[in-house]
Amino acid sequence: MVIPQNKKVYFASDIHMGLFPPEKSEERSKHFVQWLTEIQPTAAALFLVGDVFDFWYEYKKVVPRGFVRFLGKICEFVDNGIPVHFFAGNHDIWVADYLPKEIGIILHREPYCTTINGKNFYIAHGDGLGPGDYSYKILRKIFTNPILQFMFSRIHPNLAFTFGHWWSKQSRYSKGIYEEFLGVEKEYLILYAKEILEKQPINYFVFGHRHIPMDIELSPTSRHINLGEWISAYTYAEFDGNDLQIKSYKKEFDYSRIIKIRS
Repeated sequence: MVIPQNKKVYFASDIHMGLFPPEKSEERSKHFVQWLTEIQPTAAALFLVGDVFDFWYEYKKVVPRGFVRFLGKICEFVDNGIPVHFFAGNHDIWVADYLPKEIGIILHREPYCTTINGKNFYIAHGDGLGPGDYSYKILRKIFTNPILQFMFSRIHPNLAFTFGHWWSKQSRYSKGIYEEFLGVEKEYLILYAKEILEKQPINYFVFGHRHIPMDIELSPTSRHINLGEWISAYTYAEFDGNDLQIKSYKKEFDYSRIIKIRS
């Protein structure tokens, strides 16, 4: 992919639309749509790197209520020829064929490699990658089991979504508890990126999931970027064709919160 002059590629993750409490989620969703409106004129492509929704489950003929402004805005992107890549995260792992067919997003369930302006990108939400986190990896296998998904789909949507929203309400993020940086030698995704880097040349690893904005130099030609989140920091990444930078939609954002490490 080659970016046209004066165009950029944008990356965002972990918006968690629908996260408890609902009034804060609605406000955050409106801000996210405002951001999408502002970047639309300069966007060559948009990558939504997982956990866009805090809970999403599709039945054959039923989809979640709400998110109308967001879905309408994504339709505008696609209708105007701006490709939108959507990565299924651990909170919206049950995205099926509705969004690709109805809106035209490009759905990814696995890590995705692409070249933009000669730079190699490795993009994934990040859940289940790298060493450790075995309890979640077991849970992911349960969530993605076709038989269990079939059984869950037999539950009436009212009951199923009540359970899903209850599960969301138990999230540490709904209670205002955030992740802490574990260090370069302990962060699973940094270790994972280093393993991939031994096998193929990657200029930018772009992940979500950890809710911590990071810009970590892995080598003189490779960086690990974590996009942060939209619960409080409203961070995203912007690639202008030459460099990838983490920014925030909040004017008062303290950029010292970004974990930056150079070797």
